[in-house]
Amino acid sequence: MSFLWVVFTLAAAAGQTARNALQRELVRPLGAAGATHVRFLFALPFAALFLLAVMTIRHSALPPVSGIFLVWLAVGALTQIVATLLMLLTMQHRSFVVSIAFLKMEPVLTAILGFIFLGDRLTPLMVAAILLATLGMLLISLRPGGGGTGLKAALLGLASGGFFAASAVGFRGAILALPHTGFVLAATFTLFTGLLLQSVVMSAWLRVTAPGTLTLMLKSWKVSGGAGLIGALASEFWFLAFALATAASVRTLGMIDVVFAQAVSHRMRQHVSAREMAGIAILLAGGVLLVWAES
Repeated sequence: MSFLWVVFTLAAAAGQTARNALQRELVRPLGAAGATHVRFLFALPFAALFLLAVMTIRHSALPPVSGIFLVWLAVGALTQIVATLLMLLTMQHRSFVVSIAFLKMEPVLTAILGFIFLGDRLTPLMVAAILLATLGMLLISLRPGGGGTGLKAALLGLASGGFFAASAVGFRGAILALPHTGFVLAATFTLFTGLLLQSVVMSAWLRVTAPGTLTLMLKSWKVSGGAGLIGALASEFWFLAFALATAASVRTLGMIDVVFAQAVSHRMRQHVSAREMAGIAILLAGGVLLVWAES
């Protein structure tokens, strides 16, 4: 059981990379908001099937929810919407693998936010890890002759990573707020309710701001449906991992998706310079060192 979270995280990282690549292709026809909504609306039916299957196999009823669960769920769901939107905007400025690498500042941002808002202790080794990851981010973003594009992408990526960090903490908090519930049912129920909330919020937002986007999403149902299925599977594995391990451990191991993103970027024939590759390696090293320092 202690190793299951590793398997779940690796599967989630692979699925997330595939979903991100599909979402990236939807930005042009649907816009960043529409492509963001695809991962929620088209994943919801699959999440409902997952929940029905788990309840049938376990002969279980829906778990009771509390106010604490709803608060954590709202934090996780709403910050994930913002994080995904910012991620797709980042991808409009940089290659796929470099955009994903920006998000790997998430463990560092979690440590900083914990120090500011929770008074978490930062040891010298933690500070060194933060500085190392920051150096890697700068190598990736400050490209020669890039003007302000690199800086803009860096800021968008950093913001996205911060919201993803808040989302991971929120969803894990929601899962843990379901006591006396098996981890599979707790994770699957949290996934379904989170996607339901996200689908309602995003559908209402697009209905008011860009009503034609929902019609376009339905017309591109093949790609959107594929992204929804892969996204639902990836999210299910993320949530199962969150149910068994801390959010920091899961998201840090999830940095392996940079390797998967490199393979996708190669297939897209997108060039990644030696400097950018060095920056990615340094950024990852900083994140790993940070988690080691916290252990």
